[in-house]
Amino acid sequence: MSHFISLKYFSAKEINELIDLSFQMKQNPLDSRDSLKGKSVGLLFEKPSLRTKTAFYIGAVQLGADVIYYTPNEIKVGERERVCDVARTLSLYLDIMVMRTFSHDSILRFTEFSAIPIVNGLSDFLHPSQALADLLTIKELKGSLRKPKVVYIGDGNNVCHSLIYAFSILGGNLTVITPSKYAPAKAVLGEVKNYCKISGAKIKLATSLQPSVQNADVLYTDVWTSMGKEKESRIRKKAFKSFQINDKILKLARKDCMVMHCLPAHRGEEITDSVIDSKNSVVFTQAENRLHTAKAILTYIVNK
Repeated sequence: MSHFISLKYFSAKEINELIDLSFQMKQNPLDSRDSLKGKSVGLLFEKPSLRTKTAFYIGAVQLGADVIYYTPNEIKVGERERVCDVARTLSLYLDIMVMRTFSHDSILRFTEFSAIPIVNGLSDFLHPSQALADLLTIKELKGSLRKPKVVYIGDGNNVCHSLIYAFSILGGNLTVITPSKYAPAKAVLGEVKNYCKISGAKIKLATSLQPSVQNADVLYTDVWTSMGKEKESRIRKKAFKSFQINDKILKLARKDCMVMHCLPAHRGEEITDSVIDSKNSVVFTQAENRLHTAKAILTYIVNK
């Protein structure tokens, strides 16, 4: 059985296969319309969602599957029932489960007792389905994942962790710029050192935008305050105030620099309206690609 929990469990070859499959599905959507016919896909979400829910729900339907969505108040994993009982029960009804949880441990516990593949649709630690869509977007528009200088600005959060895993395995060039107290997890950074030795990846850390943003091919950001950390909002706004992508920062990058954001955006905080709506912005191509990569993930793990 193949779960989709973290990109660290996939080789460079497998990640590239997922990207290529996503692109094929984007180019020829009708070719895969019955690839999950007769299958049932469950979406178990503890957090609100727009793109992840829509991508996996519509994606599964387009592949011919039946889909059921569980709202945050329906199952309450670990409260109303133990994780082991929910996992065992749903394994009897479904063929694939997509989970969006507050705790990454909930997903890991689910895989212990599940007899069906589990897809991580977001946890507090990782967001691999988002990162896969980001990889597709960069390769589609820049032609390569190894050559572009990618600069991530903001919180060392779940999206950041997944991007670090992805580029370290694929041999990319990623600079992560965060306030010192909001750097990526040390465990992740320690883990990818060996990946970088094998792939030749360059993963760099910085605590100020200049000179790291100069000549960037891609500027990427995310919200300063993720879901579940709302109580830290005021402190985070103060800590991140000099980490905004605005016109001044964009001018330091290459003229054809792509601006990316996983959305939802807090316009006026981590990114300005003038940048997110500029000709450099590819955030909605990035959002669209969530659908194609969701379909690829579902098809890939079922076939594998």
